[in-house]
Amino acid sequence: MAQLVPSVKEYRGTTVQVCGLWPFSSGASSPMIGVPLGRHEETQATVCCDPISWFQRARLISNPSAFILGKPGLGKSTLVRRMFLGLAAQGVNPLVLGDLKGEHVKAVEALGGQVIKLGRGVGYLNILDPGQAVEVAQLLEEHGHHEAATRVRADAHGRRLNMVVSMITISRNNPPTDQEQTILDRALRVLDDRFDGIPVLKDLLDVIVSAPDELRQVALDRGDMNVYLQETRALEATLLGLTGGGKLGEIFSRQTTNPMKRDRAVVFDVSSIDETETDLQAAVLLACWSYGFGTVNVANALSDAGLEPRRNYFVVLDELWRALRSGKGMVDRVDALTRLNRSVGVGQIMISHTMSDLLALPAEEDRMKARGFVERSGMVICGGLPASEMPLLTSAIPLSRQEQQKLISWQDPPAWDSRGLDVEPPGRGKFLIKVGGRPGIPVQIGLTSIEKNDGLNDTDTRWHAPAGTLMDPAAPALPTEGGAL
Repeated sequence: MAQLVPSVKEYRGTTVQVCGLWPFSSGASSPMIGVPLGRHEETQATVCCDPISWFQRARLISNPSAFILGKPGLGKSTLVRRMFLGLAAQGVNPLVLGDLKGEHVKAVEALGGQVIKLGRGVGYLNILDPGQAVEVAQLLEEHGHHEAATRVRADAHGRRLNMVVSMITISRNNPPTDQEQTILDRALRVLDDRFDGIPVLKDLLDVIVSAPDELRQVALDRGDMNVYLQETRALEATLLGLTGGGKLGEIFSRQTTNPMKRDRAVVFDVSSIDETETDLQAAVLLACWSYGFGTVNVANALSDAGLEPRRNYFVVLDELWRALRSGKGMVDRVDALTRLNRSVGVGQIMISHTMSDLLALPAEEDRMKARGFVERSGMVICGGLPASEMPLLTSAIPLSRQEQQKLISWQDPPAWDSRGLDVEPPGRGKFLIKVGGRPGIPVQIGLTSIEKNDGLNDTDTRWHAPAGTLMDPAAPALPTEGGAL
């Protein structure tokens, strides 16, 4: 005979409060809303997590953003790729704005997305290109949305000015003066009024050299042309270097070769740029971020006006430290580009190696702003980190002693093995998800057979030699003069 078992009341408390109730207490379950990442390291429960789902559906974080920290080779790229593949299946368009290693290209191609190649002789990105802002602003005006059209034009102008200032900052390793920025702002407006088509940096330089009355007024030359030439001499020299090659090359001085589309996944493949060209890498990353965010703004304006369906984006910003170290004041430039909030329907994830990378800036105010990138994130995901990072990390997010020890143990190298076997380090694929002061969730990333076999997560392809070549006998010596060996 079946009997009715009444449900018992459930109470939640800390381990100190409920320790005497054992064995009738159990740990809280892992979140089951979001992209499946893997299993809880201790309970083996499934862990689902991504910043958009935890903000929009689970209401676990206050803004849809995340920051990932961890030493190289422990799986940060794999974690990000799992997130954007899962979000793509939910209708969110991933935007990888600057792939320095080309490690996300295969995944975006598998999604039917757009691959934009940038580099010396590979592709160009015009930093004065407003993208689709001009056409979209005209379309909005035709449908009576005049205020929205004004906002789109103002956003495009601000982003172009910010990029020109950023390029000058990287080129000089110092930001332009306030007066130079005012001259650039007015020169861009003059260029838009007088130039028919999409201008390039050479056209901006020509406007400054021609010394129109609008620029002479903001230069405060008081009718003396020599004063104007003195005020703009350094600016002209820097712009000439940007248009004629220099350390930043010609990538930004020509028309955009592959315009970005707003209705699909996109990755900017900048893997052709050498690792030693740090300034060029930083400049390209900033240009990709600016171009991508401008496209997002245009898409939001169209959807707000009811002219296109609503699209959500998941923006991936990798190697953040490279842009921050490229010159004084670059933290402000990055902050101006990336300060997207929950009102624009965009999820964002930033990636760096350590807190030391973010805080290795000469100015104290820049270090504080860089730490703010971590503090403002809805969630912080940490991989293996050295013990020296703990004081810096705990100054931004609270970590218990046990959590710190776990992160330190994950950064250990693999065991010694002289047989050449593929021995993984103990922390590969392991991450701690932190949201505010809540206990962290340790998760082991689990790969599907497709991810393992299709090479989507192989970031060391150039180290793979063809089968049989490593043990082949040495190639025969070249014959010397006369044919003798």
